[in-house]
Amino acid sequence: MSDIAAARLRHPEKAHKPDNPVRMRKPAWIRVKAPTSPEYHKTRKLMRELGLNTVCEEAACPNIGECWAKKHATFMILGAICTRACAFCNVATGLPGALDPHEPERVGQAVAALGLAHVVVTSVDRDDLDDGGAAQFVATIENIRRAAPDTTIEVLTPDFLRKKGAGEAVVRAKPEIFNHNLETVPRLYPTIRPGARYFASLKLLARVKEIDPLAFTKSGLMVGLGESIEEVHQVMDDLRAAEVDFLTIGQYLQPTPKHASVARFVTPDEFESLKKMAFGKGFLMVSASPLTRSSYFAGDDFVRLKVARECAAREAQTGDADA
Repeated sequence: MSDIAAARLRHPEKAHKPDNPVRMRKPAWIRVKAPTSPEYHKTRKLMRELGLNTVCEEAACPNIGECWAKKHATFMILGAICTRACAFCNVATGLPGALDPHEPERVGQAVAALGLAHVVVTSVDRDDLDDGGAAQFVATIENIRRAAPDTTIEVLTPDFLRKKGAGEAVVRAKPEIFNHNLETVPRLYPTIRPGARYFASLKLLARVKEIDPLAFTKSGLMVGLGESIEEVHQVMDDLRAAEVDFLTIGQYLQPTPKHASVARFVTPDEFESLKKMAFGKGFLMVSASPLTRSSYFAGDDFVRLKVARECAAREAQTGDADA
């Protein structure tokens, strides 16, 4: 039995029972094809050979076939067992093992072998560690820099709740993008993200800009969990107050019957309206669609994000000159 399967069996009390046991049928705009490309199988084989985890697999991402076919992958460090039990997440919960000191080096090797122009590094929550795993993030960034110096790096970190100095250490390692997802509206935190604190997550994102005003920051939301449109707009305002540059919004999909139920499927037209609203509130970059995920085409979006900042700076200079 795998460590992940064993962890799930050891902690049945952490399984989240849906309010409605009948799973909603996915609409046509949600369905995706099973992965079959040679690139997908090559990436999967490399991950197994190097003993690495990807959030693409562990979180059952619907875009895995498309992304891996285009050599986009999101590495998940700090092991595959999470210390929290979020109601939306398919990653196993339990007591993690010891950190693998060679994991950062193997991530660097994989990035170089795959020839990635942009890489996303995320992790499980490690509340059991004094620094929440921040040092492993720093080591991974450093190893990628050595193995693939031209690759741009995006980190998708946990909240480092009550881990003094942890977020700051990762920021000072200079990833091109610092991403931390709010995931949902504050009213739903007690049931959807019970181990986290909404304003602590906002503070983490704001702190990035305090340390490095030129850093790009990013956050993501799921919709379809029972939130109201007004609540989503308020989260947008909160993120802009924290000077977050990039917002992703995607449809929540129930991984298993034990997870939180889908309240409704948000239509593509509604996603387009959310995208327009977010741009109107001042985000430099917005990705909003049913299948949008934090790392979905992250490399392409990073290029557009840099262009958007340059355009905004030029417009500001022109405005100052006109004044």
